[in-house]
Amino acid sequence: MNILFIADPLESFKIYKDTTFAMMREAQRRGHSVATCEPQDVMWQRGALVTAHVRDIVLTGQPDAWFEVKGARAVALKDFDAILMRKDPPFDSEYFYATHLLEQAERDGARVFNKPGALRDHPEKLAIMEFPQFIGPTLVTRDEADIKRFHAEHQDIILKPLDGMGGMGIFRVGPDGLNLGSITETLNRHGAQSLMVQKFLPEIVDGDKRVLVIGGKPVPYCLARIPQGSEVRGNLAAGGKGVARALSERDRFIAESLGPILYDRGLLLVGLDVIGDSLTEINVTSPTCFQEIFDQTGFDVAAMFVETLEQAIKG
Repeated sequence: MNILFIADPLESFKIYKDTTFAMMREAQRRGHSVATCEPQDVMWQRGALVTAHVRDIVLTGQPDAWFEVKGARAVALKDFDAILMRKDPPFDSEYFYATHLLEQAERDGARVFNKPGALRDHPEKLAIMEFPQFIGPTLVTRDEADIKRFHAEHQDIILKPLDGMGGMGIFRVGPDGLNLGSITETLNRHGAQSLMVQKFLPEIVDGDKRVLVIGGKPVPYCLARIPQGSEVRGNLAAGGKGVARALSERDRFIAESLGPILYDRGLLLVGLDVIGDSLTEINVTSPTCFQEIFDQTGFDVAAMFVETLEQAIKG
C-alpha cells in the first residue's frame, strides 16, 4: 500500500514514544510506502481534486536522522491507498477545516482513517455523554450557577475545558469550594465558553487508563497513567508514570461495548480513558501509547493496527 500520514512536523517527533512513528515503522516493515504531510499542505482548488504537497520518506533505523526524504510531489489524495489523519489536538478551527477538505477527498475516492466526519462528530470529552451507563456524574455547561449546584451535590469535583489535551487546564475543587468561582471564570471566560465538570474519582491514584480499541476490538493491555506526588493529573504530558497492565473485566466490557459502535461510525482507532470503572474520555484524533505498551508487555500494538488497516482497505 501507499500510505499518507497527515501529522505534526516529523522533526518534532520523539520517536522512542511516538505512536505515529511506530505506525510508520510497522508499515514500512510490511513493505508499504510511506509519505507524509502536514494539514497546511492539503489544498482544494475549484474544479480539481483535493491535493497535498507530500514528502516520500524511508525510515533509516537511526535514532537521530530517523527518516530520509526520497522525493517531494503534489498528489491527489485519492491516489493513496490509505490516509491516516494523525494531527495532534487541539481541535481548533484549522483542524475543523482540515476535516472538511479530507471529507471532499473521500468524495473523490480517498480512504481516510479515522473518517473526517467521525472526527468532527466525536469531540473527545463530549463524546462520553452519549454513553451515560459507563460514566460518572458529569455536567457540561457554561453557567456558573449550574457548576455551583453540581459542586454542592458532589463536593469534590474536577473542572476542565472541552478543548484541552495532555491534562491542560484541569482543576480539582474540594468540599471547601476554595477558588471555585475564579476557576469557573477562567475556564468559562465569564460565561462565554462551555466546560466539563465531573465528580472526582479517587481511583485516579491507581491510574488514568488508556484503553486502545482497534477495528472495534480492544488491545489486551492498557497503559495506566499514574499521577506523581501531589499532582491530580495522570497524563504523561503532566508528569504521570505510565504502567502497562492487562485489561480488567470492566475495562474489557466498556471497550467491547463501545468498540463495534465506534468502528461502524468510521473510527478505526480509538483511545478510551477509564478511571476506576468509569469512562472519562473517548480519544479519536491521534490516540497514543502504542510504544509504551509494547516496551512493557511485548504486545505489538502497531502490528495489530497496520494489519487491521490492511483488512479495512481490502474490505
